[in-house]
Amino acid sequence: MKRINKFLPLLIALFLIGACSTEGGDGLNRDLIVIPEPIKASFDVSISTTDPYVLLLNNTTTHHLSFTSVWDYGLGTGTVVDGDGVEQVRYDNEGEYTIELTVKSDGFSSTSSMTIAVNADGICPDGVCPSTNTGNLKTAATTFSVGMITRASFINGGGQHTEILKDEFNNLTSEYEMKMNVMYPSQGNYDFSAGDVIVNFAQANNMDVHGHALIWHNATPSWVENFAGTDAEFEAMIEDYITTTVNHFKGKVRSWDVVNEALEDGTGHPLRNSVFRQKMGDDYIKKCFQFARNADPDAILFYNDYNMASSPTKRAAMFALVDDLGDLIDGVGAQMHISYNGPSAANIQAVADGTVSRGLKLHFAELDIRTNPEGDSSVSSLSSDKANSQKAKFKEVVEIYNAIPLDNKFALTVWGLRDNESWLIDFWGVPDWPLLYDENYNRKPAYDGFIEALQ
Repeated sequence: MKRINKFLPLLIALFLIGACSTEGGDGLNRDLIVIPEPIKASFDVSISTTDPYVLLLNNTTTHHLSFTSVWDYGLGTGTVVDGDGVEQVRYDNEGEYTIELTVKSDGFSSTSSMTIAVNADGICPDGVCPSTNTGNLKTAATTFSVGMITRASFINGGGQHTEILKDEFNNLTSEYEMKMNVMYPSQGNYDFSAGDVIVNFAQANNMDVHGHALIWHNATPSWVENFAGTDAEFEAMIEDYITTTVNHFKGKVRSWDVVNEALEDGTGHPLRNSVFRQKMGDDYIKKCFQFARNADPDAILFYNDYNMASSPTKRAAMFALVDDLGDLIDGVGAQMHISYNGPSAANIQAVADGTVSRGLKLHFAELDIRTNPEGDSSVSSLSSDKANSQKAKFKEVVEIYNAIPLDNKFALTVWGLRDNESWLIDFWGVPDWPLLYDENYNRKPAYDGFIEALQ
């Protein structure tokens, strides 16, 4: 925050002088009036490379006139006159501290401030302290699975990604490699290789696998979109695809999203006019669920969709769709692509209540929590305030899920490991930090919010 004092009265005075000078050609020439540029305080900070509790403060203020500078280090000890060179300030106690630099010149003043955070390990970069929690998610969640997405390339690459998967999670979902466009790229030619990498890793590490997703309009191969045969031949092809895929992973994949995002967002939320609806009719979803049930009677079958919490009308349409499926469906996948400031806890609870009242399992799927829903392209780091708000929202979501009856619990899946890997960055085109880990694999406050909800 910067404050400029006493500037307005001078502007008014200069304006009046200039106005008087225009009459009769006498007095001052308006062109000669120069409004002085006000001073603006600025400083930068860095953490000592030899002592993590020491902050280095560098006054970067410049001005054409002489000025004075005074620091308030936020330690409750008053102000200190700025000396030559870099100030070194030690912060021994955990907490948040607001640092202020006030500069004065020729009757004007300006203040710049920033807040830092300190934990047991020292001063935290960018004001956000990584988690110091020593537990792990899958152990804390004793009554449901904790899921994470991954890719075959991440599994093959090993390193910290796979170590965290093994330490923290017990349910894996392929981010995009168990969808039709990848598994069935051309007619009669299946490719399960990427899915097999993920499934084999899960089995080797005592994890379950959630299959995502058999039918999705946005992952339909071009040859399917442009299918040349009859409608009956199209339906037979879809039955063969679902049967072949589910049989391939039978006994290895615990559950499937059979159909994903079949509802439009517009008024009334009708079925999307996808190629599946065009070729198989309005009851294509029921047919697909029947094909999957026939292929693996033991698999847990879900319908998955987004905006279930933020849109009551879409939620109602989804539950109407689910009701029509009868005993073919086992659970609802409610995508949790949400923000730190919404939707409300009451609307999230409504998703849980509607699912529980139907005796179905609930999957809080695709959980990520945006910290920049405002779309600010200039923000360059996650602030302490936003990190804490995100932590509170993660805690809220997990508390709501953990409170549902045991028979309705299934899994809560986070949609991405590290912030920089999130799909949201490309989708919205602005910086964001929506996940549990930062780009260096450090646990964020969001992680603490998740685990605190289970304690």
